[in-house]
Amino acid sequence: MMVPFRKMHGLGNDFVVLDARATPLPITPGRAAAIADRRRGIGCDQFIVLEPGRDGADVFMRIRNPDGSESGACGNATRCVASLVAAEAGRDRVVVRTIAGDLPVEALPGGLWRADMGPARLGWQEVPLAAEMDTLHLPLTRGVLAEPAACSMGNPHATFFVPDLDAVPVEVLGPSLEHDPIFPERANIGFVQVLDPAHIRLTVWERGAGLTLACGSGACAALVNAARRGLTGRHATVALPGGELVIEWRDDGHVLMTGPVATAFTGSLDLAAYGA
Repeated sequence: MMVPFRKMHGLGNDFVVLDARATPLPITPGRAAAIADRRRGIGCDQFIVLEPGRDGADVFMRIRNPDGSESGACGNATRCVASLVAAEAGRDRVVVRTIAGDLPVEALPGGLWRADMGPARLGWQEVPLAAEMDTLHLPLTRGVLAEPAACSMGNPHATFFVPDLDAVPVEVLGPSLEHDPIFPERANIGFVQVLDPAHIRLTVWERGAGLTLACGSGACAALVNAARRGLTGRHATVALPGGELVIEWRDDGHVLMTGPVATAFTGSLDLAAYGA
């Protein structure tokens, strides 16, 4: 079964996007993982399937990590998908639905897209954590790392604040932190260096994906947690390895994320070649 696809990215955080709105596609976790494999498949940080939107949503976006697990949110993919659907509809504003909720996205000048990623969820059960605890100071350490802040942006995030981001062995620490028992659904692990109240640096070890060039929901979580700690204001530029996102934590609790989108290439793939 030959199926067209798009390879898209936001700041190098890349996605394989398949369209199942007109015809359902037989996508299993294993098949998604095989396509996402960078050596034997097309390769991506997240595997995206578009499904029909209903009841006020223009499209439903299903997100899978490279290990086949399903994710509730992906900020960079949200902008990419919104740009496709908006171009089809001839509009500059669309609503992308995920399993975590509806995300309104609008076009801005200069090829930028701003997504309302919904409210930051700050309760321990909302993250979720394994037991009741203060989400602003988790009892979690790894060497010099200690007491991250946690929140959910549709998926669980923990943010460590460090004086020198370049000195942190993210690829060594990330896997064990992702799987720490404190996170019953695993977690995205962010490492933040605050440069000033309006600028931070961030690297994210993504749940189910590993080290990526950019993580949109991670940037949202980083700004929220930094503001909760009093390290920044509620609006900041977040510098990731792949580029910059502008994040605003509104007074109503919603988090806005602004950044670019890009299509790397298009093609077609044979689903049968990737097993069942």
